[in-house]
Amino acid sequence: MPRKPVRLGVCYYPEHWPETVWADDARRMVDLGLACVRIGEFAWSRIEPEPGKFNWGWLDRAIETLHAAGLELILCTPTATPPKWLVDSLPGMLAIDQNGRERRFGSRRHYCFSHTGYRDAAVRITRELGARYGHHPAIIAWQTDNEFGCHDTAYSYSASARDAFQAWLATRYGSVNALNEAWGNVFWSMEYRRFDEIDLPNLTVTEANPAHLLAFRRFSSDQVAAFNRAQAVELRQLSPGRDIVHNFMGFYTEFDHHDVSRDLDVATWDSYPLGFLEQFWFTEFEKARYQRQGHPDIAAFHHDLYRGCAGGRWWVMEQQPGPVNWAWHNPAPLAGMVRLWTLEALAHGAELVSYFRWRQFPAAQEQMHAGLLRPDSSEDVATDEVRTVIADLAALADIGTPQKSVALIFSYEADWVTSIQPQSAGYRALRCAFEMYSAARRLGLDIDVVSPLTDLHGYAAVLIPCLPILPEGFTKRLAAFDGQFLLGPRSASKTSELAIPDGLPPGDLRDIFPARVLRVDSLRWNTPLDGDGWQITRWFEHVETAAAAEFSLNDGRGAVFRHGRVRYLAGWPDGTLAAKVLSALCLDAGIMTLDLHEDVRIRRTDNHIFVFNYGPHALPLPEPLTGHILVGEPVMQPAGLTILKPGS
Repeated sequence: MPRKPVRLGVCYYPEHWPETVWADDARRMVDLGLACVRIGEFAWSRIEPEPGKFNWGWLDRAIETLHAAGLELILCTPTATPPKWLVDSLPGMLAIDQNGRERRFGSRRHYCFSHTGYRDAAVRITRELGARYGHHPAIIAWQTDNEFGCHDTAYSYSASARDAFQAWLATRYGSVNALNEAWGNVFWSMEYRRFDEIDLPNLTVTEANPAHLLAFRRFSSDQVAAFNRAQAVELRQLSPGRDIVHNFMGFYTEFDHHDVSRDLDVATWDSYPLGFLEQFWFTEFEKARYQRQGHPDIAAFHHDLYRGCAGGRWWVMEQQPGPVNWAWHNPAPLAGMVRLWTLEALAHGAELVSYFRWRQFPAAQEQMHAGLLRPDSSEDVATDEVRTVIADLAALADIGTPQKSVALIFSYEADWVTSIQPQSAGYRALRCAFEMYSAARRLGLDIDVVSPLTDLHGYAAVLIPCLPILPEGFTKRLAAFDGQFLLGPRSASKTSELAIPDGLPPGDLRDIFPARVLRVDSLRWNTPLDGDGWQITRWFEHVETAAAAEFSLNDGRGAVFRHGRVRYLAGWPDGTLAAKVLSALCLDAGIMTLDLHEDVRIRRTDNHIFVFNYGPHALPLPEPLTGHILVGEPVMQPAGLTILKPGS
């Protein structure tokens, strides 16, 4: 599929500003080089201030003003912020948290996905918007809602969720006896007589049955997908030919984004590299070194993840342009990083990069969140960087399509499993995937992050960092794959109902890797197992196999085994071991690797090589990269980048 022309955009809130400034804002956007504007995601109370009484005038005029300036529009459904009158009219629509407390009105995302009354209201406002603007020539796309699940709202423990969960279980299992058998409910006398006896898995004395928890996560994910689908169906009917999109988040796994994306044309995400660095598992050294740049792999990991969600089409809907307001610490980006983040997204295949936001709002919860303009309408630092991006794009012409080389399989269900049963503190499939991805990028590899259902044809190698539950037929598809692949620890370690498989792990994978995992060691953070210059941390498996040990611990136990085209990691590798294993795999797969500086990353398209410096010091282009420099210099400054035309 040919790549669509790239565009830059911005998120705009006309309801925040006097109507007298709208035309000037639109003119300034166009003069800056922006082509697309997202509006409307939080405007329900202004669109429908009273039940059934719509105030369309302001939105009509805002759309016409932006359209008249030559801007394209992404119009959003406002269902992330139901107004107070609607909340008061629908008792029970508010979500209940896992401690039994109501998530009350006064911010956003105050609804339960399972409440049928609210879902009907969300469809109704979607239908009203679609009927009024569905054929407007300015509208190129619709965004459903905003950041599904943000603020821990994917899971609700309300009466509506309980009733819907019981119905979901009845459909899935058919009989309560089948459910009792699947969940192992004979343990601790947890057996049920009827589906309506089954509560939600919160407020139990100690941990709930892991199978019960997994079922609830699957159910909750299905509820998010159904909520999105209900809006998408309306919009496709009322606004044919426009893209349907949703903006996902970073390091967020509480629902299956692949499932939601089946009803989207484009997967988008909100890129805040500095906030994500601060809020997640990164070391104090990494947080200090990259506090103004973001870890070199945070943005890229999500670019490649979301490119794999909706048939290869993806956008950045919100790009951080300055300090945010929601992390523990909120430093300003290093000069040049907004340009770097933008071009890196385009190198990974983004059709659109949209900055959040046009102008910083001086009140309410996000008043400390920067925009392209300050509250007084003067330009903030990032605005000049956007101008530089426009000049860069002019020098490139066609950016090209990201190259296809190595697939890394990530399953949202795998992250649910490891969150429910980490066994070792901090063990998450998401972190396994990210660290394997990061090690691969240090070798200069181009990665596609894909679901376990993806067709693997055309890849030279496949990485499977953590996949405890295999989809049906997965082992046969791997056996038919003619490239190299790496299986991480905990592979096929559970059945679909979160039990240990017959014959021990790795379950069905024994057909391609003949072995048994006899025992697992959960390792403390300060007691790793040592190899020759490398370590196993957090997790180690005692593997019985006739396969050769390619890498062994100093005490002689195998840590990485090889059987034909299959390598099996028997523990969580540190960066050194991951690099060694990946280098050996790439050698066998005929893939060239590089030894990149820790701060340097590259991304290839079929037309260009993009090289990025995330570090605090100037760095030369890595050897042996060659080509004609189109953008940048042979020595990259901090937050600098160089773009090469290969072979010239």
